[in-house]
Amino acid sequence: MAPSPRRLPRRAARFAIAATAAVGVFAMSGCAPGASAPTATQNTDVSTELTSEDVVLTIADETGFPVTDELTEEFTKQHPNVTFEITRDTFANLTANAPKLLASNDPPDLIRLPTIGDTVKDGLLANLDPYYDAYGWDAWPASQLAPLRMTEDGVRGSGSLYQLGLGYSITGIYMNDKIAGELGIDEAPQTIAELEEDLATAKAAGVTPIVAGDKDGVVNFVVQAAMNQYADKDEFLSWMFNEPDATYATDGNIEGAELIEKWAKAGYFDEDINAVDYFTFVTRFSEGGGLFTFNGNWEAANYQKALGSDVSYFLVPPAEEGGDHVAMGAANSFSVAAGSDNMDEIVYFLNWIHTDETARQIVVDVTGASPGGDPSLEQPTVEAGSLIEQALAMAAQIGEENGQVDFMANTTAGIYSGSIIPESQLLVTGKITGKDFVERVQAFYESEIGG
Repeated sequence: MAPSPRRLPRRAARFAIAATAAVGVFAMSGCAPGASAPTATQNTDVSTELTSEDVVLTIADETGFPVTDELTEEFTKQHPNVTFEITRDTFANLTANAPKLLASNDPPDLIRLPTIGDTVKDGLLANLDPYYDAYGWDAWPASQLAPLRMTEDGVRGSGSLYQLGLGYSITGIYMNDKIAGELGIDEAPQTIAELEEDLATAKAAGVTPIVAGDKDGVVNFVVQAAMNQYADKDEFLSWMFNEPDATYATDGNIEGAELIEKWAKAGYFDEDINAVDYFTFVTRFSEGGGLFTFNGNWEAANYQKALGSDVSYFLVPPAEEGGDHVAMGAANSFSVAAGSDNMDEIVYFLNWIHTDETARQIVVDVTGASPGGDPSLEQPTVEAGSLIEQALAMAAQIGEENGQVDFMANTTAGIYSGSIIPESQLLVTGKITGKDFVERVQAFYESEIGG
């Protein structure tokens, strides 16, 4: 239960929460990233009471994820004085343009921000620590919030809270069970070796083994899934969290990337993979275009609708039989702009998503993701035997095995579009080796973070 609301004059409250950012906040005039920010005294007084005034909240989200549409519609239904304006852009564009949007004279109140980058250092994000205290978010699992934190030195995984999730995702492999049956495959592979046997069987039968696309980089669901099975998980996370002296160029990452090189040369991807975007590869699999596809739980409902009982979902198998599973998973992370004029209201909305019964059901129904929040809250209902039920069980298993890692695309603000996409396009078409891929991404990483 949230503590009793505390109220400052509206503009004073807005400034107080924004001022808690580690290096201060930007003036409302919209300074460019990298400019010096004013120093302010921390004030932790915020309001947990929703205004009765009419207010319009703005959200910058990525294309293809309708959960914000349904959540905002329900919130307005419950609170008619609050309405929303949502703008959308591709994942790559939104990641690249986020600092500019946040530093503008009129930033969105809430933004889908998969990569924090320098936005904390540049004072562009609201520090949510005072709301963490006011709403009692200490009841939420610490591991759920850890990737959404950042220290004053720019290391993720600890420090102050700058993001929350609209659902908490997990990734795996979808299998077309009808095609699998026709190929004599009667169960999900239990090891990487068994997975490779299935891929070879599909290829020999003229079936696309892995439906994927890399026009916008999403083949990296496959690339990182392979790396995860050979890399040291803690080393990988250290690099993703930008810890000093961490490196991407590890033997495990190279071994995983070399596996992708092998699959590319074996013809396990469609020849036009670099011309295929996210929507196209999702559609191809939905229309029976191949045996497997690597994707997240956010597509569970869509694949179920398209393929009915002819689809299953499972975790990427480990390299060794009986080994623990490792999977990419993360909050569908959103941040509040330090320059938001409606900070109390937008954080109220974020807290409502995690605590309201209907909102939590929407998150599960639309995304297949866990709603997060206090684990003592009643969990949403799901259809028995559905892909969403499978996805929730997968998330629970990864939690038990402590096998969740972040997406490597979230490592820095520029690494996805600047290095991972172009280098993976070469990797999945057999034009560079796995070692080349890893070393090139590491070189870009070093150039971006300054060594």
